[in-house]
Amino acid sequence: MRAGIGLREVAERAGVSMRTVSNVVRGTGRFSEATREKVARAVEELGYRPNTAARRLRTGRSGVLLLAVPNLSMPYFAELAGHVLREAAAHGCTLLVEATGGDPEAELEIALGRTDPMVDGVILSPLALDDTKASTAVRSKPLVLLGERLHDLPHPHVTIDNTAAAREATARLLARGRRRIAVIGRQTVPHAATSTTRLKGYLEALAACSVPYDEALAPPVPAYDRASGAAALRTLLALPRLPDAVFCFADALAEGALHVARERGVRVPEDLAVIGFDDVEAARYTAPPLTTVAPDKSGLARLAVTSLLSGIAGADRASLLVAGHRLVVRESG
Repeated sequence: MRAGIGLREVAERAGVSMRTVSNVVRGTGRFSEATREKVARAVEELGYRPNTAARRLRTGRSGVLLLAVPNLSMPYFAELAGHVLREAAAHGCTLLVEATGGDPEAELEIALGRTDPMVDGVILSPLALDDTKASTAVRSKPLVLLGERLHDLPHPHVTIDNTAAAREATARLLARGRRRIAVIGRQTVPHAATSTTRLKGYLEALAACSVPYDEALAPPVPAYDRASGAAALRTLLALPRLPDAVFCFADALAEGALHVARERGVRVPEDLAVIGFDDVEAARYTAPPLTTVAPDKSGLARLAVTSLLSGIAGADRASLLVAGHRLVVRESG
C-alpha cells in the first residue's frame, strides 16, 4: 500500500465523487452495481485502507472483519477467502482469516464472537458447530454463516443450492447415456451437510430417469481431498461391474480420481466420465480439463460481507441468501 492513499485518490481512479466512494466503502446511500465494482477495483489497485484507529474513535467500529473457514489448504476455501478479502476491501474493511480445522469448540468460540476485540463481526463457515450451544449462549458480535449446512440459528446464512447443482451435474451424465454413475463424497459422520445436500441431488436425478441407486457406487470418504478421491476410485474399479461415470463432490476428490484413472489406464471420458464440484483453478489444468460445478464465489463473498455489514449497522437481514452456480463443461465429462 502506498502512503497517503485516501478517498480522493480512489475517487479519481474510479471516476466518481468522493461522496460516492465513501458511500460504497461504508455500505450506505444508493449506488449501482457498476459503480460498486469500479470503486472496488480502484480500492484494490491503489491498496486503500481507512485509518482503523481514527474510525474506531469516530464511530465505535474498527472496520475489521473475521472470516473463519475449516482449512485454508483446501483450494476452494483459499479461493473463497480471496473473494471475501476483495469484497471487504471494497467496503474499506480489513479482513482477518482464520482456519478452525473443523473443531467444534473453535467454531463455537468464533460464533459467539469471542475473538479479537477489534473485530466488528464474523463470517463463519462451520463444519461441526453445536447449534444448541451456539443458540443459548450470549453472542457479542454480528455473525453470518457461510456454506452448505443450514443451521437452526437466528443468523443470516449464505449458500448455493447444492441439491440443484448436484442434480444438474448428474443429469448431464445421464443425458450422455451413462447409467452406472458413481459418487465420490458420501460421508456418514454427523454434520456432513455437503454430502447430504449433494447426495440428495444425485438421487433425485437418478430417480427422474428411473435409474436405481446402488450404494456400492457411493463409497464413503473420510475427507474431501485428493487422497480420498484416489482411494475411492480404486474401490470402485475393484467392483465386478465398473462405473461408467463418477460425480465427485469436490474438485480435490476428482483430481485424486483422475490420477488413479491414468494410473490404471482408464480413459476419461471414453471409459469413465468425471464431473467435479467447486471449479477451483486447478480444474482447468487437470488431464483432461475437469467438467465441474462452479459456485458463484464472488457472489457468495458479496452476500456474506454486505449482510455482515448490515448487521453491524443494526439493520434487519434476510435469513437465507442464495448465490448462483453453473455447470462448466470441459473435456472430462
